[in-house]
Amino acid sequence: MNYKNITISGGVAVGKNTLHRNLKSYLEPLGFKFTSGGQLLRDFTREYVQPLASLAPDEFHHKLDDRTKNLLEKGFYVIEAWLSGFMSRDRKDTLRVLLECSSDAVRVDRVVNRDKVTIEKAKKFIRDREETNLKEWKRIYGDHHFFDPKYYHLTIDTYSSGPNETVGKVLDKLGYKK
Repeated sequence: MNYKNITISGGVAVGKNTLHRNLKSYLEPLGFKFTSGGQLLRDFTREYVQPLASLAPDEFHHKLDDRTKNLLEKGFYVIEAWLSGFMSRDRKDTLRVLLECSSDAVRVDRVVNRDKVTIEKAKKFIRDREETNLKEWKRIYGDHHFFDPKYYHLTIDTYSSGPNETVGKVLDKLGYKK
């Protein structure tokens, strides 16, 4: 394989969890382990919907960053977290995948169906969560464009690439062979 780790990054409702889940059947038999930064934040904040980065102190963010770096050093991890690709941007052994969705309407629909909320609440949720998180991360890490494709090996638009095609693109880039 071309890489010993994978990070999956992107904003709200772009398909990070779907890709993370769909890679398991291919990569777990090869010894890959799977973890989610979002789940760690949810556990820490005891917020089980989609917590804001500002709910955790800076110290927690730095511990999460250190944990991500330590897992990547061990190897054979698939890490789904908004900033996992940015945090691993200097690692040559890590396939950094950025997911985007060019259709805001599709993102809203995903949140409506996932969280069982109204369209207006979904729009507000996406806007508020992304604005708050990006503001918080810029305060903590500096003025970066965290989702700049230059930090990633592969950028996939999940509006035009369905779940199976997205998995296929990642496996191809990874150098996966049955």
